[in-house]
Amino acid sequence: MRELPPEIKLTYIIAIIIMLLFVCFIIMMVFIYNKKQLIQQQENQIKESEFQNQLLQKELERQKAIQLERERISQDMHDDLGAGISAIKLQAEFLKYKMPQESFSEDLEAIINTSEDMNLAMREILWSLNSQNDTIGNFIEYTTLYIKRFLSKTSIDSHFNSNVPEKETNLTVKARRNLFLAVKEAVHNIYKHSQANEIFIEFDQNEDSFSITIIDNGIGLSETTQKGNGMSNMSLRMEGINGTFKIISAQKGLRLLFVYPLINS
Repeated sequence: MRELPPEIKLTYIIAIIIMLLFVCFIIMMVFIYNKKQLIQQQENQIKESEFQNQLLQKELERQKAIQLERERISQDMHDDLGAGISAIKLQAEFLKYKMPQESFSEDLEAIINTSEDMNLAMREILWSLNSQNDTIGNFIEYTTLYIKRFLSKTSIDSHFNSNVPEKETNLTVKARRNLFLAVKEAVHNIYKHSQANEIFIEFDQNEDSFSITIIDNGIGLSETTQKGNGMSNMSLRMEGINGTFKIISAQKGLRLLFVYPLINS
């Protein structure tokens, strides 16, 4: 086979070198482009992260401002309203002993009772405003104490059971207040209508929800009770926090179930 002339060989070599240089140039340009894209992407991620951090910081500042306002309102109510209500009660008690006439005594007793009711209502509001109570554990503690105190003046024995593994789980102000008022309504209805002498209250928690079951050994749900405002109020309270309220049939007495989805917290 004839050997190619040197000029042609040189031409081929130069062509191959030019092609290799061109390929290297293309590879280098692709590499530089990808590098720029990566740098741009990282810069965008950093900007997005900084933006999210700013939003988070603003939200934290807003939450802090809300918390400080709640604490200020609580302190003002405690200092001003609490002191005023206590003063009214003391003055009424003093006048009751000073004026033993039956007509005055009844009026003054009404003032004392009203003062006590106002004081209890104010304590409930203060509890709901206090940010330190925004947990399931504090809710259970306060609700249990309230029910025990309320039923201590009645013939109804109360029993409590708690299956809550994460007591530090957060509950919003609205959730705590609505849950408490729903349970309060239920206990008051049992006292007024059930003729029960025992009540069982169980607190349960799983990954998705926090539930409260209230059982009594009374006469069950009468038609009057079923159509009363109490049941409607409990349903509305739970609907207001995207929860559910159910009346579960039982052989004796009544079983009420309140379920709050923790995904809302």
